Amino acid sequence: MSGLIDVVVPVDQSEGSTGRVLRWLHAPGDHVQQDTPLVEIETDKVTVEVAAPESGELAEVLLAEGADAPPGAVLAQLRLSAAAGTVRDDSRRDLLSPAVRRLLAEHDLDPAAIRGSGRDGRITRADVESHIGRLGRPPAAVAAPPPASPAAGRRVPHSPMRRRIAEHMALSVATAPHVTAVFAADLSAVIAHRAAHQAGYAERGAKLTLTAYFVAASVRALQAVPQVNSSFHADALELHPHCNVGVGTALGNEGLIVPVIHGAEALDLFGIASRLTALTAAARDGRLAPEDVRGGTFTISNHGVSGSLIAAPVIINQPQVAILGVGKTEKRVVVREIDGQDALLIRPMCYITLTIDHRALDGFQANGFLTQLVQVLESWPASAE
Repeated sequence: MSGLIDVVVPVDQSEGSTGRVLRWLHAPGDHVQQDTPLVEIETDKVTVEVAAPESGELAEVLLAEGADAPPGAVLAQLRLSAAAGTVRDDSRRDLLSPAVRRLLAEHDLDPAAIRGSGRDGRITRADVESHIGRLGRPPAAVAAPPPASPAAGRRVPHSPMRRRIAEHMALSVATAPHVTAVFAADLSAVIAHRAAHQAGYAERGAKLTLTAYFVAASVRALQAVPQVNSSFHADALELHPHCNVGVGTALGNEGLIVPVIHGAEALDLFGIASRLTALTAAARDGRLAPEDVRGGTFTISNHGVSGSLIAAPVIINQPQVAILGVGKTEKRVVVREIDGQDALLIRPMCYITLTIDHRALDGFQANGFLTQLVQVLESWPASAE
């Protein structure tokens, strides 16, 4: 006789926080194979899939889409198959989300013709759209939404990520006195190096962005001023042995997430660029694993990519004690001394800020860190790879 087993929210993937049921990938009555994704859970940091623990029939869904899903909660019940033959062998179809299935149906596409870039070869919406683009087909028409009533606003419920961001930011500001130091950096050397090596990096599968240089320079500065690479405790300042650098990554209206380059001090520029390329792509495709956002010791917010010159203070990612803000790079007129004479030159400049937790750090450490950071950026060797 077939038995029932529970499908539960994994405790190790949720980091103790309550998630939300994002979408069910199967309906009651569907036969699924072991390890087939059943449901997507959105936590405050990443979206994780919960797979079928055994092969069988999805008997009952206990938590509907949109419901809170705390660690260990029972999501559904699975009826074990009396015989293995009752489970259909359609694993590739099982990997498709409802949105992907609709897009495939709209364009009459065979999923077997599309290579999936998602976890375990899963086909994502971006994969289907790229395939459609290669076929030269126009995108499916989207009906225009009805005009909003001017008398009342539309309420958009906060996602678990947005709620967690709000809580984390408010707690950080309430806990730590924020102080911001501002320096300016001439990126002439960095831009020249990038122009000489960008194509070569791309051939090896890595995007050489300016952010990669800021990560590399931050590592040098953290090693010179180790107090910045620390966590504040009531009785001590914990200095971390490794430079685990988080990079704020915008997710549009969904908020932002901070994937972490672990052990960045052991990586050269290409290693940093490669890791950054992979993490950024995973973040924007919803493929980050929980370990990709854990263990950061220092954070960089490259807010300049969206156009801002200075942001202050950039809120510290607790329990870290500092966060680097990088503004937009633009050409400015600067004064330089050449052969003992002042000269007006045009240089690619950007403002760099370090916001510190004033309980842990003072201006001495902040300015020392920024001085070292700017020195590394402005003297970047043209021969370095």
